[in-house]
Amino acid sequence: MLSDKQTTRLSKLLSLVLRHDPAHLGLTLDEQGWVGVDVLLAQAQAHQISLTREALVYIVETSPKQRFRLSDDQQRIRASQGHSVEVALGYAPTVPPAVLYHGTAVRHQEQIMREGLRKMSRQQVHLSADAATARQVGSRHGAPIVLRIDAAHMHADGHTFYRADNGVWLVDEVPAGYLQLSDGPASA
Repeated sequence: MLSDKQTTRLSKLLSLVLRHDPAHLGLTLDEQGWVGVDVLLAQAQAHQISLTREALVYIVETSPKQRFRLSDDQQRIRASQGHSVEVALGYAPTVPPAVLYHGTAVRHQEQIMREGLRKMSRQQVHLSADAATARQVGSRHGAPIVLRIDAAHMHADGHTFYRADNGVWLVDEVPAGYLQLSDGPASA
């Protein structure tokens, strides 16, 4: 089995090539973000990266964030969301829960409360179903804050929501009027 260090290193590599820079390993994603597992493994080997099918399946199945998904026949792989390269993931519009959350760093609070949440380099804004997950996400960027999103009102006003395979909620933007600081659970 893989060590924690190997798992982290390979997971970061998969995030890079399946979400941001497929050319890093000479890969080309299809329009929905898929690449053949055999192609990925061959390109990894060509770049002296020790990645086996077993290790790939292990990373996909054990990742707590479920960032990657294998096709039903396990012949293709893609990232569930978070792309900065153009892909059409094919998620159907979904009615969101009444409230969703977004975790970020305190240093971004003023600008976000003024301008709303924008997708920045990603294809969509990522939202969490609970405040604890949002706080955990925000803590990766510094001292965290959690923003509460009035998703029911946004949806009623015509904003379209999608739910990724790993449970992350996706939307094109969150205008400032739908945001407030969360008074929800503060601990992760």
